[in-house]
Amino acid sequence: MKFFSKCLLFFHGLTALTVAQQIVTDAKAACGKLGASLAIENVHINFVQYLPAGTNISLTQNYNLSSCGYVSQVVSNDLCRVAMYVATSYRSGITLEAWLPTNWTGRFLSTGNGGIGGCIQYADLAYAAGLGFATVGANNGHNGTSGYAFYRNMDVVHDFVDRSLHTGVVVGKEIVKRYYGAAHKKSYYLGCSTGGRQGFKAVQSYPNDFDGVVAGAPAIDFTDLTSWSASFYTIFGSANDSTFVPAGELWALIHQEILNQCDSMDGVVDDIIEDPLMCQFRPEALQCPPGTTNFTSCLTNVQVSAVREAFTDFYGLDGKIIYPRMQPGSELIAEDIYYTTGPFPYSVDWFRYVVYNNPNWNAATFNRLDAKAAADQNPFNIQTWNGDLSDFRAAGGKLLTYHGQADYIISSDNSPRYYDHVSRTMGLPSSDLDEFYRFFRISGMGHCGGGVGAHAIGQTEAEVSTLDPQNNVLLRMVDWVENGNAPVTVTGTKYINDDPSQGVSFVRNHCKYPLRNFCTDGANYKSPESWTCIE
Repeated sequence: MKFFSKCLLFFHGLTALTVAQQIVTDAKAACGKLGASLAIENVHINFVQYLPAGTNISLTQNYNLSSCGYVSQVVSNDLCRVAMYVATSYRSGITLEAWLPTNWTGRFLSTGNGGIGGCIQYADLAYAAGLGFATVGANNGHNGTSGYAFYRNMDVVHDFVDRSLHTGVVVGKEIVKRYYGAAHKKSYYLGCSTGGRQGFKAVQSYPNDFDGVVAGAPAIDFTDLTSWSASFYTIFGSANDSTFVPAGELWALIHQEILNQCDSMDGVVDDIIEDPLMCQFRPEALQCPPGTTNFTSCLTNVQVSAVREAFTDFYGLDGKIIYPRMQPGSELIAEDIYYTTGPFPYSVDWFRYVVYNNPNWNAATFNRLDAKAAADQNPFNIQTWNGDLSDFRAAGGKLLTYHGQADYIISSDNSPRYYDHVSRTMGLPSSDLDEFYRFFRISGMGHCGGGVGAHAIGQTEAEVSTLDPQNNVLLRMVDWVENGNAPVTVTGTKYINDDPSQGVSFVRNHCKYPLRNFCTDGANYKSPESWTCIE
């Protein structure tokens, strides 16, 4: 096949980084030829199809993805779609897709997953392929969002921990070489939550898989995170328990009190806490006075104790920390995730189908002995807590991680905890870690996106404001790897009502840890120039 070079990639009317591009001539025929000739050990091709830009593909005809929450995906540019099954053992395997854009930049990218489920992130496939990356995504070894597939099958667990991602990378890079007639020039990763953990797992265990890794809100220290998530049901209980704090007015009251105590610490009152690590919330301020008969605007002493426990680090029986507290600022959504709706389903599935192989395990009985059992088991080192990233550094890899400071599923306190762990393990100050590892705290961002802050940083197609690398973490990673332009800040955008058609509410630069953001001009706090990064 023939190629043209030195083209510019256009996506949604915006210009991406200038690259030497390869354009597949007669891509439809090339895609058909690939399907007819592709033979790779342990790989069964389900189908190969050429998709012109604008195609809206149905996702229900191929896999049972009803629990994943999506049924279709629009393809943003011409590409060849390869869907396959890759056996990873005699009783396990992954469903893998490769999206090969006609206008290829020479870049390879793997997407990640979420929760404990097996949902290919089709929106991320479309996003990256639309930017000219040859992109792969897998189902992490099982379909849907349930963990039942783990039951008495540790091979499926192995796929979930790391084998799915690494296998997809190996197979994907081979398919890229065969389709384009040339190997990729640079390799990237993009994922958040479980996808963030997968990115860190690649950095720790497969340091040569990627040149650049963008890992958001990482679910690292995984079994301890799972135990922490399980603990909230035992803290608050059900509606008939005295510890229960019902959804609605009381959690709105708690949130407002948190803002009253902590919002001004960053120099301005704007309903956003820039650095939750500084906020030591005192729920006792909401204690009902003696003689109270109306408990809709204050908390009983038992409720105060439960709220205090939720915002306190979770320690084990040996006195060592299991997992840090829930950071203040996330409670308006966390109330529906953790505090008022019963056991957290991902934790329930992990303990039932992995830790104990007992479908009848009762989440109401969870205690610190269960947390110890999960941590001791740590299958295939799913903890992902290795603090020595020397091999990734030696390979020339770059790691950009971000975490929303109003994350309602994974405490944002855990990411600086890991960063500091790496610093101590490797004996490197931040000035040396900056060479290959940079961490950004995104104020007001929820879990991987959304929220009251300037959360649109280009981490997904839905969170793109521009393709300027300063405002787009994926393209900033490309710029860092290929041009040496490392990020000092990450710029985020907040749209009015999160609707770009209504215009921009404000723009904010987010600081590189350990620096924190401080407002120096409260009258103009919506301007990025009114903020500075300080020690």
